[in-house]
Amino acid sequence: MRAMSIKDAARESGVKIPTIRYYEEIGLLPAPGRDGSNRRVFAEADLQRLAFIRHARELGFEVDAIRTLLDLQDRPDQPCSAADAIAQARLADVNQRIRSLLALKAELEAMVEGCRHGHVSECRVIETLADHGRCVYEQHGARKSGRL
Repeated sequence: MRAMSIKDAARESGVKIPTIRYYEEIGLLPAPGRDGSNRRVFAEADLQRLAFIRHARELGFEVDAIRTLLDLQDRPDQPCSAADAIAQARLADVNQRIRSLLALKAELEAMVEGCRHGHVSECRVIETLADHGRCVYEQHGARKSGRL
């Protein structure tokens, strides 16, 4: 079994030292062993867990979802439905974000198109930013009406 310092674990896992300490503090990473100088000593299993957490964070999973996924990983005899539900919820969030970003893109394109080479007094960018009522981006309209 290979044992390594937190510095080596950070380098090999791609997770920063403060983040490793945070994951330990919130219980995503079990407290590692300690050496004679009371320094953390990480094993290969810790690196694998850090890689799992890092990948899940890169995919946008929240800490509570990662905690559940880690629990499922630790108990592989469980049905996969809980993991599926977590992934489906994340996918729904991503799809909603894509729709929102596409609407935002359309609004920005309209602003830019409406302001080609004119004067600031006729600038659609300035007008739209100054008056939410001119904005066609759905979420801005919701914000100005108090729906958000």
